[in-house]
Amino acid sequence: MNTVLKHILKKKEKGEKMLAVLLDPDAYRDSKKCIEVINLCNINQIDFIFVGGSLVAHEQLDEFILEIKEFTTIPVVLFPGDNSQISSHADAILLLSLISGRNPEYLIGQHVRAAMDLKNSGLEIIPTGYMLVDGNSNTSVSYVSQTIPIPCGKNQIAISTALAGEQLGMQMIYMDTGSGARNTVDVNMIKALKKHIELPIVSGGGVKDPIDLKNLFTSGSDIVVVGNIFEHNPRLIEEFGKVTINYRQDEVERSIIKKES
Repeated sequence: MNTVLKHILKKKEKGEKMLAVLLDPDAYRDSKKCIEVINLCNINQIDFIFVGGSLVAHEQLDEFILEIKEFTTIPVVLFPGDNSQISSHADAILLLSLISGRNPEYLIGQHVRAAMDLKNSGLEIIPTGYMLVDGNSNTSVSYVSQTIPIPCGKNQIAISTALAGEQLGMQMIYMDTGSGARNTVDVNMIKALKKHIELPIVSGGGVKDPIDLKNLFTSGSDIVVVGNIFEHNPRLIEEFGKVTINYRQDEVERSIIKKES
């Protein structure tokens, strides 16, 4: 049962924007800090908790997800850094294929090694076309994957890449400037993509404040993923949650006005 994906598609159809909080187990070794963030996610109606990091051991991942599950019913979705980051305790996994790069290891190599473990895990698998986009800084994902990001302003490259992902059967397109990036995904690039693909668009990387969040929503992102900034200031989840909830309410009002006119 594709419960998480169905939920995403249903919200997308209604025009409801979604917010995911990304938690790196390495950054939340303090249980009190983790519980604080989870409680803030509950209070502020966060849609998803994404879990992933570049240096996460399997045992650590299991323990971390079980701890999260103690305090929330929010769907936990794996955002894996490599083929070992699989846990049957999560609700779903984004099966990321780095379609913006040409490194076979991240196009199919990691997937082959993970295939049997994924089959046995019982996880909901969401095939996701992962596109690394220039965020005006060198990031870990670019270094580890040994790939060059799509340059900012090269919208046609991004469109063709996303279309290829859609045609290959991907269920979502994830555009990312990487953890710690200076800038978010260029909003004009997202607008351009939105005109050509039907899949849900996920945006992540470089989100520094609620204004960035709103801009990404307005440009066409269906889900925005925020993580790094909450590691330093968890209370910001309240502000980001308010923006998301208000945006949904505004969308409902716009929809009603459109139907009446």
